[in-house]
Amino acid sequence: MRFHKKHKLDAVLYRHHKHHREFHNYHRYLRLTRPLALVFNVVVVYLLFYWVGYKAIGIILAVLISIKELTQLFFMWRLEKRIFQPIVELNRGVQEIARGNYDVNIECRVENEIGLLIASFNNMAAKLQATEKLQQEYEDNRKALIANISHDLKTPITSIQGYIEAILDGTVKSPDKMEKYLQTIDHNAAYVNKLIDDLLLFAQLDMNKLELTFEETLIRGFMNDLAEEFRFELEERNSQLHYVDSLEQNCTVRMDGKRFYQAMRNIIGNAVKYGPEKDLVVKVDLQRQGDFVRIAVRDNGPGIPADKLPNIFDRFYRIDTERTKDLMSTGLGLAIARELIEAHGGNIEVDSREGAGSCFTVSLPIHHLKRD
Repeated sequence: MRFHKKHKLDAVLYRHHKHHREFHNYHRYLRLTRPLALVFNVVVVYLLFYWVGYKAIGIILAVLISIKELTQLFFMWRLEKRIFQPIVELNRGVQEIARGNYDVNIECRVENEIGLLIASFNNMAAKLQATEKLQQEYEDNRKALIANISHDLKTPITSIQGYIEAILDGTVKSPDKMEKYLQTIDHNAAYVNKLIDDLLLFAQLDMNKLELTFEETLIRGFMNDLAEEFRFELEERNSQLHYVDSLEQNCTVRMDGKRFYQAMRNIIGNAVKYGPEKDLVVKVDLQRQGDFVRIAVRDNGPGIPADKLPNIFDRFYRIDTERTKDLMSTGLGLAIARELIEAHGGNIEVDSREGAGSCFTVSLPIHHLKRD
């Protein structure tokens, strides 16, 4: 099968090169015959005058032949300028594309079918160049992702292995120390498990293979339940959550409740990770703006430095790696939150100033309003 395909491809290439040579032969023929035709016409005119003299018929024939030849010369010059030269330039561009150089742009000097072909070629080359750039960015992201995964898995696994070896060697005698070692092993194992879960979820989102079950959901009831749950969790951490329902009229949105809950948990969890250990206050405000419901999550944390703000939704990005490592951060929480929210047709924005806290605002399109 491979032999037949290769043979067929070779035959196509042979025919292409054959026609390519034929085109250049015609072009060369036209270029060479122009001066020969001019010399021939001069000779004919000279002979007419020599044989006929200055008789009227000789003059008329000479004029007609001269007009005919000048017209032919003009036609050949125009043909070369408007057809052959653009095709030669187009062929050079195709050869550059074949070599893998997509940074090609042919100057279009004619307004005919060849000009349209050149414009289409330039458009194709631009798209190929953009695709190559996107592919290179994807490859760079893939390499960075593999490097980050390797680093994030190696650290806890090495820690687990070290503590297990210490236990097996019998160097741990104290029950308190044994319990501490086991707690550390459990902590790192949970971190690895969470990292793998986040990676699987992000991979499904990245490949558009995550199946979402959308249902019409009353946003007011959903947010009331969510706020009540997080209020209880934050109270156990000696923190506070204040929820404000600013909706004048209840409305429904199309959402996958499980996945949207996960996105909100990542956002609020981010406030807990980076917020103060004591006196943390998280404020959640539900309001309507046009055709969207907006959920603002504001905290009194340290804020995000301006130079780091554009990167907080990137994969594996951590503002403070040393601190968040102990808090089970995988660096994928906000990236997953953004992907999940965008999968719902919404978007997420962040406003933060260093030392003044952060505010994450989630917008979801309203499906329809509900009459109270």
